[in-house]
Amino acid sequence: MESNQRYYRRRAYEERIAAQRAVTEAARVWHSKLAEDFATRAAAATGSVANTVAVA
Repeated sequence: MESNQRYYRRRAYEERIAAQRAVTEAARVWHSKLAEDFATRAAAATGSVANTVAVA
């Protein structure tokens, strides 16, 4: 089973590729927004893991 961080990083990458391949501007914007959201979640997952390790 993959970690949340790895999942979000993978999804961000997939959405960036989808944005590059999008035919319409609306699709490009949508996929770019999703990529940003997943990248933000990946960064948050990294921070929460580091905090958990530091506390434990």
